[in-house]
Amino acid sequence: IFTSPQETLFHETGHGLQHMLTRATVGDVSGINGVEWDAVELPSQFMENWCYDKPTVYGFAKHYQTGEPLPEEMFEKLKEQKTFGAGMMACRQLLFGMMDMELHSNFDPNGEETIFDLQRRMAEIYTPYALPVEEDRFLCGFSHIFAGGYAAGYYSYKWAEVMSADAFGAFEEVGLDNEEGVKEVGKKFRETVLALGGGVAPMDVFKSFRGREPSPEALLRHNGLA
Repeated sequence: IFTSPQETLFHETGHGLQHMLTRATVGDVSGINGVEWDAVELPSQFMENWCYDKPTVYGFAKHYQTGEPLPEEMFEKLKEQKTFGAGMMACRQLLFGMMDMELHSNFDPNGEETIFDLQRRMAEIYTPYALPVEEDRFLCGFSHIFAGGYAAGYYSYKWAEVMSADAFGAFEEVGLDNEEGVKEVGKKFRETVLALGGGVAPMDVFKSFRGREPSPEALLRHNGLA
């Protein structure tokens, strides 16, 4: 009902905040400029989490004429659909990421294995429940890794999810209903992730905020897989 336009709005707001709140003084590394590809979606995907935070949603989810709030049961359904098929989607993204990496690092175009053999070999690892049929030519249209800027970088979609979920986890740990706690964590998020730009390595930025390297635990929990 609102997952596409509102998530897009929150997503792009994340990019906007990183630009507006940057403290980098050199344009080439201010905001999202110069941020390594696998971390550039951290602030944007982080913001999407607020689309499933009840106080945030009910701050705007009202009928445009009557002001009637979104029915509770509908909000619960929206939360449920977020995790529907999450396991299969995760396997799909892992397949695409690893297949991309295999093609760009280990594939020998002069060898006996074709790209379609490679595709099936990787599918047997990540999606054994949905192996490609003999006629499958998905790779011929996988434009992300040939014409879309994601060559040897498709993995960054899933890695950004790990980082953004873990970042949101910092807010969950203090309690989303703990206004002072959220403000404190938000200030730290602003001073690190949103402020440092591309002049500091993304892992160093994340550790400055979280105090450690990213963990997939929050993402698995958000996806209903843990």
